[in-house]
Amino acid sequence: MGDSRLATPKTRSRKANAGPRRGILIWFAVIAVAGLALWAVFGNAALGYARAGSAYSARVACSCVYIAGRSLDDCAKDKIAGMELIRLSKDAEAKSVTARFPLLASDTASFRKGYGCVLQRWDH
Repeated sequence: MGDSRLATPKTRSRKANAGPRRGILIWFAVIAVAGLALWAVFGNAALGYARAGSAYSARVACSCVYIAGRSLDDCAKDKIAGMELIRLSKDAEAKSVTARFPLLASDTASFRKGYGCVLQRWDH
């Protein structure tokens, strides 16, 4: 008599198709766990560097524009190595420059007569 556990062509094809899908899901889970572990270890450091870099860039660019009298585009050329991702924007009415590191940090420096360019308070 027939054994119900024997593989038929239909069950064999289901098992063959389940393997690649299962493998993809396992790799996705491994990559997700590794990413979370890396963020847990290095996340605070990355956030700190992003905040320090955006604050530094905002203050230097503000000084360049409102004290040295150069254009923001000209000042952006003076970025130091490692600051390539930081984007600068100017608010002429407020006499301020904002530096943004995508998704992590944003800081603004404003020109104040007698004080030069000062960073606005962090509300984090």
